Amino acid sequence: MAHRHWLLDLIPRLGLEVIREPDVDPTSGLDEVWGAVSASCQVPAEELAQRLAQHFRLMVARLDTADARAQALLPESLARRYQVFPLRETDRQLVVATANPTDLDAEQAVGFASGRTPVLEIAPPQAIKRAIDIHYAPDRVVERLLDRVGAELASEVRVVDEQSPEVVAARELESAPVVKLTGVILTDAVRARASDIHLEPGRDGGLVRFRIDGVLRTHMNLPMPALNRVVSRIKVMGKMDIADRLRPQDGRTRIQADGRTLDLRISTVPTRDAEKAVIRLLDPGNSKTLADLAIPAHELERFQRLLLHRDGIVVVTGPTGSGKTTTLYAALRQVATGEVNVMTVEDPVEYELPGMTQIQVEPRRGVTFASALRSILRQDPNVIFIGEIRDLETAEIAVQAALTGHLVLATIHANDAVGAIARFTDLGLDHAKISSTLRGALAQRLLRRVCERCAVAVEGTLRPAEQALADRYGVRPAKRAVGCPACGQSGYRGRVPIIEVMVVGPWLEPKVRAGSPAAELQKAAVGGGMRPLRDVALERVRSGETTLEEVERVLGGAESVPASSAAAHVLVVDDDAVTRAIARGVLEKAGYRVSESADGIEALERLREGHDFALMVLDVEMPRLGGAEVLDRIRRSVMTAGLPVIVLTGSTAETTEVDMMERGADDYVRKPLDSVRFVARVRAALRRAGG
Repeated sequence: MAHRHWLLDLIPRLGLEVIREPDVDPTSGLDEVWGAVSASCQVPAEELAQRLAQHFRLMVARLDTADARAQALLPESLARRYQVFPLRETDRQLVVATANPTDLDAEQAVGFASGRTPVLEIAPPQAIKRAIDIHYAPDRVVERLLDRVGAELASEVRVVDEQSPEVVAARELESAPVVKLTGVILTDAVRARASDIHLEPGRDGGLVRFRIDGVLRTHMNLPMPALNRVVSRIKVMGKMDIADRLRPQDGRTRIQADGRTLDLRISTVPTRDAEKAVIRLLDPGNSKTLADLAIPAHELERFQRLLLHRDGIVVVTGPTGSGKTTTLYAALRQVATGEVNVMTVEDPVEYELPGMTQIQVEPRRGVTFASALRSILRQDPNVIFIGEIRDLETAEIAVQAALTGHLVLATIHANDAVGAIARFTDLGLDHAKISSTLRGALAQRLLRRVCERCAVAVEGTLRPAEQALADRYGVRPAKRAVGCPACGQSGYRGRVPIIEVMVVGPWLEPKVRAGSPAAELQKAAVGGGMRPLRDVALERVRSGETTLEEVERVLGGAESVPASSAAAHVLVVDDDAVTRAIARGVLEKAGYRVSESADGIEALERLREGHDFALMVLDVEMPRLGGAEVLDRIRRSVMTAGLPVIVLTGSTAETTEVDMMERGADDYVRKPLDSVRFVARVRAALRRAGG
């Protein structure tokens, strides 16, 4: 038997006269019950709230005086779930409006999320719902973020898909906050020379990372509501289904940003609670020639000799992001002289090149690598480019084309040039076909070039880490990466290729036909003039173009930078070493990673270096640069505008707390630190950042 609603049982105690018995279903929601009681007793909802407040000895909530600082302590999802609305906050308490003061679950959830003791006030449920709709509108999260960094950063990004750059007319900037924030991210990526943008949801909030010179760098933290809105905006731009969050999707579009026209290749995948998006930025006018790629002279001469063949297969190998397609596009520009018919099959077509026919793979329309190749062979081609040989059917058609007088250029996934032979064998080709059609293979990697502005010559005694690498590789480095604003403090700016070119000749062909082991093939290839990747890389080190650390990162057995821990990373900024030590001990005991800065200038430098900080604990009173100025700079920078900040203050003056909260602090904690309350505030701030 269903229980009567608690509000119905209270009608006699509230001194209300029932005109007609309320018709309420046991499963009715709180707003329906309030409406039924109000109608049956013929009292407005506001009077019912006053009588309930008197009965429970609580205050009546004034929703029109709600403080935005209190709303920052309670996520929208929780407010809607429990129908509560935050009104005011103090160092220890959070005052919330509720229409159900008997809901203990709601009270516990508010305390858990805010790190404060809940204090209840009464308001009608419809009034609470209106307040939530007004103050928690999704765009308001983004608006607050844009307000921090300033409207001047909301650069214009226009979608110009299906239009040529020269016919795009100027348009007014769209005013929706999420469009502006998306524009900020895209424009910053263009200015930073990023090849990819990663929009990553996480437990402690969202992360925007740029891949610059092949390495991911953290660009900014975002609250999860803001990140979700940006991902949805990107999906709209890419003509993807924003309602479908459960399946991977791909899209593309063309934009104008920072005076440049770029193609965006978009990929989304579902995560546990959200979606991750990766955006590849492609400049359609940036296809290079072989002379532009800074290929070493020895390797360039050997590769150009391979391109002189009029039949056979030439492949480029390497992992994703190693520049295979860029090198092959440059090769295509060299062979597309106007006297030959060049046709390509790609997935996707990254650059549109003049003088050739490019076919986009579309499996849903029946256009695969294999089916397109069959059609191409009837189009009288001289040179065929295959975006990737990934199955036996495609490989066999490529061999057929090579045997019938066509030069086939392709990419294939293998670790080195000799590995291409084993890869063809794995796909199912026999050794005789491989030996008779394969003309050569090129393996490629990209090394970051030391920044010309800050790199210094290595003189005198090497540092211990440098000496260890010098002993391992047998080479003394000529330059040392330092770091400056021009290179984003990384010490590197731009990349140079390292390439090995295997040419199949009389020294190698019999061994390929016989199915010789990889070691024998490698020895024969070197005997035929191939310089291994490692040798080419070390030559770059001797010339001062790169460093041994970079060679170790790309070619070595382990990354030079350790993988980051899954635990949230907290930066504690305080000039008092004792306070820093206490905070570190408390946070590390709670499972967090902790870094320290002794003043505001040092803290800002660490943030510029792009560490994966999930939260900052910031003292107010510090020498050199105080907490207020540090907070202002954090909130003005798009990289750190979304970083949660908890202020440490020894002041009991309410004006200090109000000032720091209005500057953008997410919470504050009084000194001396109470370990339980401190950890609760940190956890609550991270939960709010996570959405």
